[in-house]
Amino acid sequence: MSDKALNQDYGKAGFAGSLDFGKKPCLLHIDFARAYIDKSCSLYAGVEASAEAAKVVLAEARKAGILIVHTRVEYMPGGVDGGVFFRKVPALKNFERGSPYGQFVEGLEPLPNEVVITKQYASAFAGTNLAATLAAAGVDTVLHAGWSTSGCVRASALDSCQHGFIPIVIREAVGDRHQAPHEANLFDLQAKYAEVKSQADVIAYLRNLPRTN
Repeated sequence: MSDKALNQDYGKAGFAGSLDFGKKPCLLHIDFARAYIDKSCSLYAGVEASAEAAKVVLAEARKAGILIVHTRVEYMPGGVDGGVFFRKVPALKNFERGSPYGQFVEGLEPLPNEVVITKQYASAFAGTNLAATLAAAGVDTVLHAGWSTSGCVRASALDSCQHGFIPIVIREAVGDRHQAPHEANLFDLQAKYAEVKSQADVIAYLRNLPRTN
């Protein structure tokens, strides 16, 4: 089936809905860990371009004064706190406590006034206080950037939707180890759960927000 036919099929089936940007966003940076850009790591994914795009959006989000949340992955030695997920994905050993691969990518480190959430599962919401933090701050829109599109980005965007937040996935600021799962998951997110927006659209949105600082 061609891309055009696929879009027509999804549209005919009723998957052509859309969501507008809300009034109070937060930027959610998902697992910008060195593991994915360090060629010495088994998780290296060649996603450097998406990190550069994320840096541009991060700068705009800071200018806009919105809530910024960063997630990181860390496990106890042996991964007992990672449960079935840790057993299923042996590569998660790269995120055992003390590993340099779990450190933030240079230029994407959190500032002291930004929220950092440590997680053990794919979604930024699973087993964390993220939903409560966003609700308490009055957030209605979550801008998603990070890695990987088919894994933690997808899981977090789906949970954003299921927790009542408008999920926006920033196309240029997410990445995966292969283009096929990357594009397939962006297509499915757009069809069912989220809005996939360009970096330019998100920056324009941020610049038009009322300034809070």
